[in-house]
Amino acid sequence: MTENSEPTTGTDSSSAGEASVPAPASTPRPAGPKPGAPKPGGPRPGGPRPGPAAAHGVHATAAAPVGDPSKFGRVEDDGTAWVTTADGERRIGSWQAGDAAEGLAHFGRRYDDLATEVGLLEARLTSGAGDAKKTKAAASALAESLPTAAVIGDLDALAQRLAAVISGSDEAAAHAKEEKEQSRATNTARKEALAVEAEQIGADSTQWKSAGDRLREILDEWKTIRGIDRKVDDALWKRYSKAREVFNRRRGAHFAELDRDRASARSTKEELVERAEKLSTSTEWGQTAGEFRDLLTEWKAAGRAPREADDNLWARFKGAQDVFFAARNAAASERDAEFEENAAAKEELLATHANIDPANGLDNARAALRDLQEKWDAIGKVPRERIQELEAKLRAIETKVRDAVDEQWRRTDPEALARAAQFKERVAQFEEQAAKAQAAGKTKDAEKALAQANQWREWAQAAENAVND
Repeated sequence: MTENSEPTTGTDSSSAGEASVPAPASTPRPAGPKPGAPKPGGPRPGGPRPGPAAAHGVHATAAAPVGDPSKFGRVEDDGTAWVTTADGERRIGSWQAGDAAEGLAHFGRRYDDLATEVGLLEARLTSGAGDAKKTKAAASALAESLPTAAVIGDLDALAQRLAAVISGSDEAAAHAKEEKEQSRATNTARKEALAVEAEQIGADSTQWKSAGDRLREILDEWKTIRGIDRKVDDALWKRYSKAREVFNRRRGAHFAELDRDRASARSTKEELVERAEKLSTSTEWGQTAGEFRDLLTEWKAAGRAPREADDNLWARFKGAQDVFFAARNAAASERDAEFEENAAAKEELLATHANIDPANGLDNARAALRDLQEKWDAIGKVPRERIQELEAKLRAIETKVRDAVDEQWRRTDPEALARAAQFKERVAQFEEQAAKAQAAGKTKDAEKALAQANQWREWAQAAENAVND
């Protein structure tokens, strides 16, 4: 339909008298938001935030009804509709479904619909919920449709609002690009840090359980980090993947070596069990107990065999130990009973020889001591805790007799007596020299000889005392 056409409409009662002539064919109807686009004012990931469009006077406001459309246009009695803008009046169509007032209201409501679409674009831009480029495209399409829009209202105000949306969309797009770059840099740094951590784990860690768990945690976190340049992401992924492979190879090698060590430990322990079982019936208590201690040392040095085998081998090894030590303990109990009897016999022996006294005859005392010692040795061992007590009593008797023997020897020692006689002879010689020197008037020689005589006299006295004491 062209501006000069005069379409007519019927008076279908279902239209409530509001049928209108559509806008000229050359005037595209503004498109509303596309399906799937974010709802204006809806939440945005990370929480709502005002977009940069607010700085350009773009505010998310619901489009208010035009109020009195007669301020912005008119409908003539013949149905011709006009809208007034800063450029003057423009014919927008023809109304044939009612009187002029109804036509004016109809075209005013159409303006309200258009203003609502503008308000939705403003809300989308202000909230930052939508793609700024798509918002700009929609605003541009609406702005291009205003010169031919079949509506009555403040088109100049809508044009200004759409211009603000278009300008704000450019800034929002730039802001979104900056945010995207910042997010890409942050996410890249985070993945770089995760890759470095994975490489450190792969190269150094021997905490196989905790390190493996951490690598899985890194992978889970890795999957949540998006928005990275594809080439950079691929390179970082290769680093992480390589680090994980290095760790898995090292862990596999460790456990393979551990399996070899356990197999070797099993073989060694089987041999130790066989040796222990052979020793379990030995009655060489001291020697065999030492051999069991050596076997236990070898057992500990062999390392761990596979768990079930290790438990079974230990049960056999310990069982052999228990058999031997139970037999030794039984023998020890029997021996202890015998030792107690020996201790009692030695107590009785000491009592019967308590009257040994060298003063009553040294030869008799020495004979009695020999009898005591022979019988003492014949009785045998006593309990360990009684040894010191009983030996002390025997030593006391032995000491008493030995001291008497030593005393007698000192008194009759020929060498000691001869030594004392020689000392006395030397005294006499020096005294004679002193007398001769004195007679010759050699006073100093006489004094010197007398001093030497006195010295030898002291030695002679000491030698006599040693014999007589």
